[in-house]
Order: sequence, then structure tokens, then C-alpha cells
Amino acid sequence: GKSMGISKLLKTPIFWLLIILMVCSGASEATMAQWASAFTESAIGVSKTVGDLAGPCLFAMFMGISRMLYGKFSEKLDLSKVMLICGTMSVNCYLLASLSSLPILGLAGCALCGLAVGIMWPGSISISSQSCPKGGTAMFAFLALAGDLGATVGPAIVGNISNMADGNLKAGLLTATVFPVILVISLIVLISSKKKTNKQV
Repeated sequence: GKSMGISKLLKTPIFWLLIILMVCSGASEATMAQWASAFTESAIGVSKTVGDLAGPCLFAMFMGISRMLYGKFSEKLDLSKVMLICGTMSVNCYLLASLSSLPILGLAGCALCGLAVGIMWPGSISISSQSCPKGGTAMFAFLALAGDLGATVGPAIVGNISNMADGNLKAGLLTATVFPVILVISLIVLISSKKKTNKQV
């Protein structure tokens, strides 16, 4: 059918909730992805070459596994609930990476974060198309912009916080935990609103 115009879209409350979801998805994914190498170097004390291989490669491997598994079993799963589980897991991974005193646990948090954030970006797009089916191309353009905004702001915040903490990258990653936390809260609100709508119908 006919999609809603931009002005109507901007006045739709659920659209802004989806934008928040997309910003946090982009930030949660890109922050760990971009800082994985430096984190591995500082946390474990390895060379830059080893850090580049261990951190980003483990993160990317687990992200690939996440997307592969969801692609295989997506028809049997509730996307909103899976996203909620992944968001909660992402919070725990960020906390493990930033608060663990054992380097190997910090690396595990970094790597497993790839598993947690793997479906966030594509999942947010799918949830948006389900929640706002008349959003049209304008909605997806705004969602792409929101995702890129999160992917830019998230890593930048970590870098600035780390610099203020005398190069302590863990302090920056701890601050970045706010993104998956907001994502989880947004998903809870979205799921609750869906339940209310279904009851009214």
C-alpha cells in the first residue's frame, strides 16, 4: 500500500523508538569492533600485530556465527525476544571486558560481544519494517542515518573518555555499556507496546 509521508513519519512515536534502537545497535557493534585491537594490546600486553589478529578476528568470527545461526533458525524464533537476549548479553560482555581483572576474561568479553551484536543492525531493520510497515523508503533512510550516527558517536565517546582517564580504555568501554542498556530498555518498551496493541485488537 501507500507509505506515509516524512512529516507523518516524524510525528509517529514508535518511529523515534526505532531510531533510538538503531543508534544503539550501530554504537554497540562499531564501538567494540573498532576498539577490539587496541583493547587486546593493552589488556593482554601483546604486540600490535597479535592484537590486530586476536581482537577483531575473534569479534568478527563470533559475529559471523551469530548471523549464520539466526539465518538458519530465524523462522522459528521471535526476533524481538532474540534481540532482547542479545542486548542483555552485550551489556554483560561490555561489563566483562571493562571490569575483569583477568586479561583472558577481558578478551572473552570482547570476542563474545561479536556474538551478541551480530544481529542487532539487521534485526533492528527487520523489527522496524514489522512495527512500522508504512514507513516506506524514508524510514529506512533515517534508520541507515541513525545506525551510522551510532557507529560514529560510540567509538568517539570511548576514545574521549579513555583519553580523559589517562589512556585507560576500560573506562571508555565501561561508559559505552550505556548503548546496549538503552537498546534493552527500548526493546522492552517496544514489546510492551506491541502487547497492548494486540490486546486492543
